[in-house]
Amino acid sequence: MRLLRIGLACLLFIPALVFGQATDDEAPHDHKEPSAPIVEEVAGKKRRNYPLDPLDLASPRATITSFLAVGDQMGQFAKGQFWGDPSRELAQKLDEKQARVRRMLDLSRIPPAARADVGNDAAIYLYEVLSRIELPPLEEIPGREEVNSLAKVVSGADASAEKPVTSPLPGTGSQGDTTQGQSTGIASSVSWTIPHTDITLVRVAEGPQSGEFLFSADTVARAAEFYQRVRHLPYRRDVPIPHYADMRPYLAMRGWLVPPELIESFPGWMKRSVFRQAVWKWIALVGIFSLFIAVLFVVQRAITNFRKSPHLLVRLSRFIVPLAVLLVIQPLSAFLHQQLTLTDVIGGGVSLLAEVVSHLAMAWLAWTLPPALMEIYINRSSVHGESLDAHLLRFIARTVGIAGVIGVVFLLSSRLGAPLYSLLAGFGIGGIAIALAMRGSFENFIGSLNLFGDKPVRVGDFCRYGEDSSEDFQRAGTVESIGMRSTRLRGIDNSLTTIPNADFSQMHIVNYSTRSHILLRTVLTLRFETSEDQLRYVLVNIREMLVGHPRVADDEPSVRFAGFGDSALLVELRVDVSTNEYPEFRAISEDIYFRVFRIVRRSGTDFAFPSQTVYFTRDGGIDEEVQKTAEAHVREWAAAQQMPFPNFTAEQRAALRNTVYYPPEGSPGSEG
Repeated sequence: MRLLRIGLACLLFIPALVFGQATDDEAPHDHKEPSAPIVEEVAGKKRRNYPLDPLDLASPRATITSFLAVGDQMGQFAKGQFWGDPSRELAQKLDEKQARVRRMLDLSRIPPAARADVGNDAAIYLYEVLSRIELPPLEEIPGREEVNSLAKVVSGADASAEKPVTSPLPGTGSQGDTTQGQSTGIASSVSWTIPHTDITLVRVAEGPQSGEFLFSADTVARAAEFYQRVRHLPYRRDVPIPHYADMRPYLAMRGWLVPPELIESFPGWMKRSVFRQAVWKWIALVGIFSLFIAVLFVVQRAITNFRKSPHLLVRLSRFIVPLAVLLVIQPLSAFLHQQLTLTDVIGGGVSLLAEVVSHLAMAWLAWTLPPALMEIYINRSSVHGESLDAHLLRFIARTVGIAGVIGVVFLLSSRLGAPLYSLLAGFGIGGIAIALAMRGSFENFIGSLNLFGDKPVRVGDFCRYGEDSSEDFQRAGTVESIGMRSTRLRGIDNSLTTIPNADFSQMHIVNYSTRSHILLRTVLTLRFETSEDQLRYVLVNIREMLVGHPRVADDEPSVRFAGFGDSALLVELRVDVSTNEYPEFRAISEDIYFRVFRIVRRSGTDFAFPSQTVYFTRDGGIDEEVQKTAEAHVREWAAAQQMPFPNFTAEQRAALRNTVYYPPEGSPGSEG
């Protein structure tokens, strides 16, 4: 520890060696300690044997007595053990004493992030002021028994009329009456003001310190002003460290690395105050911050080179810098405050800056970390990167990020003292305005949820959408992406169609990719010259080929003589092909057509084409013998009253039932 202090002292003396030794033009103050104290420090004596005894703040008399007593204890501790050989344990004890002093101040108007700094500064200024001005006698300061009537009678001011007290502090001269609107949580009806000053003590109305008297928020805010008005006055009571408020800019009374005794030996120019901070503190502050920024820069450059690696965890490397800022900035701020004892505006500014930077780093992590983790999950899972599931997961991650950022904003606002209700009202009004402006996007989001629930299509599916009466499938294509706002489809002609999800979810969608088979249907046209046996040969061979084809799903393919066309005999072919991919279906269909082509040629017949055949022959007329036979049959039906017009009778139908052999004669299983 001793070597560390010597090294730090040498580091601080480097500027002196470079720029030359400056003259000690700032001599220490002439310590003139006048008469005995006005207020007896009975509270300090009482607690000497009871260190855990709570502070007595039940009345203005108790608060002032406790404040001066604890201030004296802290000064004696700092001037004694801490002055020449500080340590971490002693610094911790000094912080505990400062926390006890801050407990006597109303810091409700100070942002939580700066309360420690502002409270320490105000406590030291008030201690200096109360040690320099003339206070009323102890018995004239309202005690516990006068608290209940404090709001009704004037306290301490009437007695001062017989014994005039002059004070440089602004005031009304006759105090003890009610003051209005001190601060939130402070009873404005119970207060007491030190005569001829504006230093007011008010009783807390609610909260953990309810019923205790504290120095008011206005008094805390004007503590530095009060000190500037009385700093030329001599002390009216003994203080352990005279003129400490003027020494604070160059002393470091909270840290242990640089002892106050060593600081006193610094050259005068290093102790000179610039914006209420000594030059040596500015040098240390700038040096430490420069080192911190340089380390962050080096880390960022190393991460940039590391990102060239294809490893998936490289995505997380972008969070090293904000995570480092989040983890380091607050301890760094505490270290600077403790080791350098930053005061006044600079101390509060550093605390607020540390709060803002750390919360910005936290918001950065909250905004970027959930999407990065979700991308890692999507890449490592079976979820397609452009599917609706992936986009919905990204949306959830982004929503979590937004919620995290909003939470950080509220947290930062509370740390900076911003009113929570105003923020909630602002977010509510802003949310309504955003909702009205994004009505279309909200409809598309609801459509995305419908698509996610129904899942009519997925990325890569081939589908037809909407009403499409055209034959070239203009409203058909392959789904490329299903986002939270729109769906993109690649058409057969390679055109890209983007449809808002609010419209796409309302369309009729035919998903061809969900089929297990694709129907192959075609009609063969054979020449009329084809004989009956040739036709049977064609049908049998096509059926045999389809039954043996490995990509035909039907156990009994449908190949039938379908009828007579205008210029051809019609053979209908209907089979299911085992595939749901349309390009593969077209390849299988091509193979089947080639095989059918060979079968037709092998049968001796051929495919017909639209034509007319004109026969030039001598007309033999109608066969009269066959005509007479047919007419005789009809006359017999008429004579027997069995003419089947307009319909067969029930008896006729029963007699005709199963008289036709099927399968036809010569077929397996035929009964003919």
